[in-house]
Order: sequence, then C-alpha cells, then structure tokens
Amino acid sequence: MVQERTLPMFQAASAQISAEEGLRLFEDMVLGRYFEDRCAEMYYRGKMFGFVHLYNGQEAVSSGVIKSLRPDDYVCSTYRDHVHALSAGVPARNVMAELFGKETGCSRGRGGSMHLFSSEHNFLGGFAFIGEGIPVALGAAFQSKYRRDALGQNDADQVAACFFGDGTTNNGQFFECLNMAALWKLPIIFVVENNKWAIGMAHERSTSQPEIYRKAGVFGIPGVEVDGMDVLAVHAAAQTAIARARAGEGPTLIECLTYRFRGHSLADPDEMRSKEEKQAWQARDPLSKFEAYLLEQKLAGEPELKAIKQKIQDTVDEAVKFAEESPDPSPDELHRYVFAEE
Repeated sequence: MVQERTLPMFQAASAQISAEEGLRLFEDMVLGRYFEDRCAEMYYRGKMFGFVHLYNGQEAVSSGVIKSLRPDDYVCSTYRDHVHALSAGVPARNVMAELFGKETGCSRGRGGSMHLFSSEHNFLGGFAFIGEGIPVALGAAFQSKYRRDALGQNDADQVAACFFGDGTTNNGQFFECLNMAALWKLPIIFVVENNKWAIGMAHERSTSQPEIYRKAGVFGIPGVEVDGMDVLAVHAAAQTAIARARAGEGPTLIECLTYRFRGHSLADPDEMRSKEEKQAWQARDPLSKFEAYLLEQKLAGEPELKAIKQKIQDTVDEAVKFAEESPDPSPDELHRYVFAEE
C-alpha cells in the first residue's frame, strides 16, 4: 500500500465558511461526481471514444481552488479536465457534447475528452501530454503582470491556476516554470493533484523527494501541503495563495493529497493498486465527507441537499440528451480551426 502522509498544513478544522458558500461548493462537487459517473456509462455504451480520464475522488481540489477564483481569472488543466472545465463555468451540455464529438461541444467536437477549451470562461485547455499546460498558464500569468506593470492597467490583476499531477513534477517544464514565476513574481498558483499514482507508477518510487510542496523552497516561494480530500482545507489554501498572487507577491505551490477512485482511464483495468489501498481512500470520499460536515454544522438540511442532487441529476440528464441530439461536425469543415480566424 502506498504510504500516506499525515498532518497536512491546511486542514478544515480552522476553516470558516458560510452556508451560501458551503452549498455552492457542494453543488459543484456533486456536478463533478455525477457528470463523471455518466461519462463512464456513456463510454461503456459506445457513445464516447478514445481515452477518457475521470476525476472521481478528486472533486475537492477542483471545487476548492476554482471556486475561489474570479470569473476573469485563468484555469489551465491536464487530460483529466472535465471537472476543471465544469468548475470554471463551462456548461455541462457543452462539455458532454464535446465528449460525444459534436459540433456543439466547447471545442466544436475537435478536442474530445483531453482537449476541452473555452475562451469565454478563460479555461485555457486540457492537454494530452503531462506538463504541457504549465507554460500556457505561466503565459497567462505573465500577460496579467505585464499589462499591469508595463501598460499601467490597474485592473489587470487576474490570477492563473495551473493543475497537474504528481508525475508531472519530475518534468522539466515544472522546474523551468517555477523558476520563471518566482523570478518575475507572476500571479500563478501551481496546484499539484497528488493522487499517488502516475498511471501505474507509485509516486514514492519515481521521485527523489516525495513531498512535492518542499520543492517550492528551492525557488524561494511558498509551498503548502493540503488534505485534498477536504474541500474546506483546499479552499482555505487556495484563498491564501490567490490573495498573495493578486497582491503582487508571486506564486504559490499547493500540493493536494488526493486519490482517484477509478483507473487511470476508462481503458485501465486498475490492477496495480491494492484493494486495501482503494478501500482506505474511498472511506475518505470528499463528497460524503463534506455533506456530513454541512449537516453537522447545520449549514444545510437533508431536504436542501437532496434538492441540489436532483437539480444536478437533471442537469446531467439534459446534457446527455443535448449531446445525443447535437449534429456532428461537417466534413466540409475538416480543415477549419487549424489556423486562427479573424
């Protein structure tokens, strides 16, 4: 069993949240979970093709970070990007249609599961190869700082949030971009979703420093470890990092200790991880944990949470119907979108 770290820096015990914000986070987490469950169903029914990487178990990270951002901030993802896009505000119907390869998808059916994109929502894309999105997010952060410092645009205080997995932190882009972000004090948050497994390689077997957040110290920037199964802990860490970035104090590296409940992709038989390990992490389900918290703290009642679940179920059902009824891209436009259009 992969060794689990204890006592992360940010825990929910010290987090304060209103009922309104709690329900907002809960609804977003339910959307992520229900959407991915339906994706699995559609994939096995032959409605989706290619590689599909689901996010089940990691919802607290997406909701905790992205729901702390403003709509004009930037989000950059990986190939496990469906839920990041949903949290960023991309409508479920357009994400689902993209997975079906339809013209009404957020990438016009050309991107599929790993290449979601929405300029309207400042969602800068999913990327098939690990580390690809980090320089893109760095560029978004650079233009914010350049517009503010060089062009004198005082309202250019947008922050970029970049998501990637533990395996990516052994790649060159990770170190190069941390160095540049620290050097220029760019408004960027590096979010490591450490789910313990880089496809089939256990994290502790592939890196000389398993505690990823400590790598930030080499570049003189804050590195924090957070319980990635606790949305309030992630939310608190993200708010601190965003405030620093927006104030011109530079980047933060947040390592979220989390776990994916499904295989690496829906084509993965998931035989590398032990049954005991999976059961131990599933007992810490972030959605169930947060639902219990809302009830215990009397921030919501069971009827209210049940209504949210039904609302999201209806949203996902409508998304599937929309995707099924949407047109395929026209063969006449095979070469469209290869180059930018005026």
